[in-house]
Amino acid sequence: MITSSLAFSQSLLRDTEIEETMIEYTNPILLAAGLSPSSVDLYLVNDPSLNAFVTRGQNIFLHSGIILQSDTPNQLKGVIAHEAGHIAGGHIVRSDYGNRSAYGAMLIAAGIGIAAILAGEAEAGAMVLGGSQQFGQLEALAYSRTNESAADQYAAQYMEATKQSGQGLIDFFDRFRAQEVLSNARRYPYFRGHPLSSDRIDALREVVDESEYTDVKDTKEEQIKLEMAKAKLRGFLEGPQVVFSKYPPTDQSQPARYARSVAHFKSADLKNALKEIDSLISESTENPYFHELKAQILYESGQGQASLEPARRALELKPNAPLLKLALAQSLLEASDQKSKFEAIELLKSALNSEKENSYAWYTLSRAYGEVGMKAEAKYATAEQAYAVGDLARARSFAQRAQTDLERGNPLWRRASDIIVVSDAQLAKKNSRNRGRKP
Repeated sequence: MITSSLAFSQSLLRDTEIEETMIEYTNPILLAAGLSPSSVDLYLVNDPSLNAFVTRGQNIFLHSGIILQSDTPNQLKGVIAHEAGHIAGGHIVRSDYGNRSAYGAMLIAAGIGIAAILAGEAEAGAMVLGGSQQFGQLEALAYSRTNESAADQYAAQYMEATKQSGQGLIDFFDRFRAQEVLSNARRYPYFRGHPLSSDRIDALREVVDESEYTDVKDTKEEQIKLEMAKAKLRGFLEGPQVVFSKYPPTDQSQPARYARSVAHFKSADLKNALKEIDSLISESTENPYFHELKAQILYESGQGQASLEPARRALELKPNAPLLKLALAQSLLEASDQKSKFEAIELLKSALNSEKENSYAWYTLSRAYGEVGMKAEAKYATAEQAYAVGDLARARSFAQRAQTDLERGNPLWRRASDIIVVSDAQLAKKNSRNRGRKP
């Protein structure tokens, strides 16, 4: 289920299947870099341009364009290893301290905007980002050629340590080395932030050629997963006619039918969308993501009741996925019986145990509480939703209203109290800064 929070022409994408594939690529590399996978966050950006970058706080961002333009998993892994090299090498922190006066304020503003978008408040994030620079083109993330070469060498080491070839990164650079002679305005964002040179490629090739794993190829399963991820992205992000051109009806491969199912859905052709996805389900009944897509197509086509069965099946096959729990909860809320609504509440609470800052899940939970008459809990969930997106005044207001109706001392009452205390402190700090700016 691809979802996004829009900010200008860009957004952050959420999809369990694609995230899982990218994490499978990333985690071994992070471990080889001496980084904890649990402390590094990976985000997908809805942008067709070729770009990947890291920010302070150990965040890796991959544009959809870099996934779509990677021919092999090894190429994408090489880029990820390069970005991990920047984190492990401390290049972000050093760059920030070296250029604080030039872009420090902009980076802070952009960070706030990104945080708002991650929390699901796209409009607030867009407003903040509008005061900095367009997301994905932050000049603050441009590195020196020295750091770029160092990150290349780190990447080769990480690929060696994980018994994978470093050739993918060389192939990726070779495909786009002509970018080196273009003006900065015409370069892909990746090469504006990651200056490329023949010397860099030659130095990297020298190290990779010495590895015993140079000729190791991606497995068939890895290649198929990448092709499925690319097909899904194209289905959701590109125009239906573009998709039908890239994946004509004569192409009966699974990626082609996957992409066409989404394209038919976007064209409001429910019959053919279901025909394509049902053909995939009949071949791979244990694939949770085929069932998930069918549920999404039905739910977003106004058939909430019909979406229940495939949404439930998807979660049975992938029981720990927060987004699949959210999807099933949405379908359950379309049912008229109270039992389904209480099941939705439990699913949403479980999803939020894993993703505490998922503001849309908090919003859906407040709706579910409201539909079963649990008004105090609905106010509390609204407070959490507002807190997640940084709307502290609203969070404080709803937390106070929730406390009025909740039993004093119970867990929700105590959490509401925490929201009030933190919000008061942050609002007071903000007011103090504002008073200090007045002439």
